[in-house]
Amino acid sequence: MSTAVRASAFTEPERPKNLQIRFATIGGSFVDVTGHGEHFKNRWKCHGCKATSQFPEEDYLFSIRERANDHAAACRAIPLT
Repeated sequence: MSTAVRASAFTEPERPKNLQIRFATIGGSFVDVTGHGEHFKNRWKCHGCKATSQFPEEDYLFSIRERANDHAAACRAIPLT
């Protein structure tokens, strides 16, 4: 059994202090969900295309997780680094 290391041309961006979840996009970038937890001002931001959630004051973690994951599954933007 071999232990192959997956090489990537992209480096993972620094993790913010309030990072809740990080999704990898199909374009090789990342979508971060940041905030204060389950019921407080959570938001998502894509490091590839720079899209972001619009109303963080209304975003519960359980609902923003689904939207961030949907974006990651569709975003083809590559990181700028």
